[in-house]
Amino acid sequence: MWLAALLMMPLLVSGHMVEVPASKKECFFEDLHVNDKMTVTYQVGGGGHLDIDFWLADPGGLALGKHIKQSTGTVSITAERDGRYEYCFSNQMSTVVDKMVSFNVHGVIYVDDEDIVSPIEREIRQLSHGLAAVKDEQEYIVVRERTHRNTAESTNDRVKWWSILQAGVLFSVVAWQVYYLKSFFEVKRAF
Repeated sequence: MWLAALLMMPLLVSGHMVEVPASKKECFFEDLHVNDKMTVTYQVGGGGHLDIDFWLADPGGLALGKHIKQSTGTVSITAERDGRYEYCFSNQMSTVVDKMVSFNVHGVIYVDDEDIVSPIEREIRQLSHGLAAVKDEQEYIVVRERTHRNTAESTNDRVKWWSILQAGVLFSVVAWQVYYLKSFFEVKRAF
């Protein structure tokens, strides 16, 4: 039975991408039981200064983790009581720019230590945790690559338009200099 639960572990790990509109917040819920563990990892991938407000609250509304204007973060909790745990991403500090947030939620269902865990089950758990860590790292790298690519493309556009402006100014100055020097060599005749 526990082997089947361990094989289902990758289903408990989920990665999401959400767009949080300006002056709004997006909240999500997870139902946990006592001693269940949950980790939320997030990263802002686009919009404004790449910052967002994040908090995680227990069923009573008590904040268990809170980050203000952060671009990345991780909050891990162990449920102290049964209920619906809420985590929110808030973009209420921005009035213009929407934010793209990539986040992962990892859940570990509590397994009583009284049950005997075979070595193969222990190895499966370790592989599951390792796989989740690799998946998180890959998603983090994808978001970072997207951010850096956007920065590089923006810089490339600015360099292109600056070069075009400089070429226009250069040709204008050359035309003015030719006209000005040509006027020195013209013979002025008085009638």
